[in-house]
Amino acid sequence: MAEALPLVTPRRARPAVETLLRVVTYSATRLVALFLTVVVGVYLTILVANMGGYVDVIKRTEIREQVGISVSFDPAMQRLPAEERQKRIEELVKIEEERLGLDRPFLMRTVVYLREALRLRLGFAERMTSDTGSRLVRNIILDRLPPTLLLFVSAQLLLFFASVFAALALSRRYGSPLDRAVIALAPTSAPPAWFYGIFLILIFAALLRVLPFGGMVDAPPPEGALRYAASVLRHMVLPMTALFLTTIFLSVYSWRTFFLIFSSEDYVEVAKAKGLTSRAIERRYILRPTLPTIVTSFALSLIGAWTGAIVLETVFNWPGLGRALFQAIGLYDTPVIVGATIIYAYLLAVTVFVLDILYALIDPRVKVGLEGQR
Repeated sequence: MAEALPLVTPRRARPAVETLLRVVTYSATRLVALFLTVVVGVYLTILVANMGGYVDVIKRTEIREQVGISVSFDPAMQRLPAEERQKRIEELVKIEEERLGLDRPFLMRTVVYLREALRLRLGFAERMTSDTGSRLVRNIILDRLPPTLLLFVSAQLLLFFASVFAALALSRRYGSPLDRAVIALAPTSAPPAWFYGIFLILIFAALLRVLPFGGMVDAPPPEGALRYAASVLRHMVLPMTALFLTTIFLSVYSWRTFFLIFSSEDYVEVAKAKGLTSRAIERRYILRPTLPTIVTSFALSLIGAWTGAIVLETVFNWPGLGRALFQAIGLYDTPVIVGATIIYAYLLAVTVFVLDILYALIDPRVKVGLEGQR
């Protein structure tokens, strides 16, 4: 009988298998690291939102006050002897504390909160309600999220593309009057957006009366889709302008400096010596090496738009998620605070993971796995 030949893996298949193994190992490691980061961040948020357990003291005080008020308006309870009435009050307080879980140790409850938050079981708000009257944290966030995304994503898209293209144009005119003007105006990005928002309201709403003071739409809302959209756009002008002014000059200055650094590399000089056009040099030798940084900045700016801005939305009375968080903080509504944080944490972790994969695709200098550690 002929002897069976041993199975031999083709040489070409081995590098592909090794590469796949490195990618899978790297991806699994990154997922575990990002998940642990999310766990730590959410748990710290739970501790901060509960002020280390001080919110429990506030809740117990509120429960006792509510029970005392209900007892004072109950004729049957008033007819009871003082000792019996006090005993009944303590029983009612104990029942309400058990319903809210206040009878268990605080650290034990934080672990339960963490488990439910990581499973996206956001539960019910303690004091806030959605626009439809629902106390589900999910509904409160979903009601306030669209206005925030509409305002901040629009502003971030405008800001990002304007700053990148303006910086690219300035990098061709290094030392020009316009370049020096942008450098001189860069410190104007130090004040926050709400600072500019106050002055914009004073000028264009109070003095000139050409734009609304705040809100998202006229009251009562106009009929018809076009008129409604036009009203929303009018209300977006001032907050978008405030967001634009607080970042544009510093962003242009940063990107312009970044492009100048890459434009002074040796390979750019070689490309110029070969006779390539300035457009081709910018596309192949300046924008392409900076593509990972551009993609990262763009992705993180969009993710940052999910949380909105607490003070800016409050100044412009914009009904977004930032204003909802401001209300939740003032009302000590822990589920709403934790719910918004856990969603943002998951979005940020997924974005970072996707960016790691994109780096390997758009930048050949990035290596994955054991090969990248050599």
